Amino acid sequence: MDVVVVGSCNVDLISYIPKLPQKGETIHGTKFKMGFGGKGANQCVSSAKLGAKAAMVAKVGKDTYGKGFVEEFQRFKVNTDYIVSTDGASTGVAPCLVDQNGSSAIIIVSGANLLLTPQEIEQAEEVIKSSKVMICQLEVTQEATLAALRIAKKHGVKTIFNPAPKLDSLPEEIYSLCDVFCPNETEVSDTAVTTIEEAGAAAIPYLDKGCFTVIVTLGDKGCVYVTKDDRKVCHVACDKVNAIDTTGAGDSFVGSLAYFMSCHASLPLEEMIRRSCQVATVSVQREGTQTSYPYRNELPPELFLH
Repeated sequence: MDVVVVGSCNVDLISYIPKLPQKGETIHGTKFKMGFGGKGANQCVSSAKLGAKAAMVAKVGKDTYGKGFVEEFQRFKVNTDYIVSTDGASTGVAPCLVDQNGSSAIIIVSGANLLLTPQEIEQAEEVIKSSKVMICQLEVTQEATLAALRIAKKHGVKTIFNPAPKLDSLPEEIYSLCDVFCPNETEVSDTAVTTIEEAGAAAIPYLDKGCFTVIVTLGDKGCVYVTKDDRKVCHVACDKVNAIDTTGAGDSFVGSLAYFMSCHASLPLEEMIRRSCQVATVSVQREGTQTSYPYRNELPPELFLH
């Protein structure tokens, strides 16, 4: 495998509306779509659509959504040997609201995702150790995430940890187990981060916690990154586009980064980040989550040159 993802599977229930509602307000939507999502699944599919040999480690319900997820992964040639089904909970769902400016609000009902156990992660050790890059997030339990990061560390597998959705605190061990810590502007700090300078200042303390590289995604402002090597804050800009739907754009970036880290490892980090931003920028110009992620043949060929 090039990329293995340990994480969530949620069915996206997307309503398109003129504006996000206020408390107690009822709004008529213009369109409804259902799709396969969840941060883990999104990141896995993003990598696979670029050409990575990818595997998913996850838990779904023994229901129509769970069966559909496995079939959808297989359509993208994702290895599904380590997707476990349970009758203890339904497959996770994520109702989403998307306004006419492309801004979104999301509710996650985790369901089977929270039943993925450290023991089931250990049963996936073979596929983790055979991979070049592993991605984790926080839509499964911290215990499951830690188990996966420990296995990857033991076998020298590069790791990307996306600390989403944001939690008040994380086990300190997580920081030393991840090679790339990748929050967005709301996840990197307890205070508002609105500028490139603020993002850089918020990123640096994570190096002291044990992270080797910190990448902060900033939406249409691109990314800020800093590494333990020189602790210099660097900014990577992205193209300005007319965003139609930003849902899942961060997952597109993370999945793309894993692809470039595993399949184009000789590239400088800044170039990997720049190319990942380009892929994510394409995704925000389309509706949906996984359906918005571009296939390799839809992107400029130079994006895949070493």
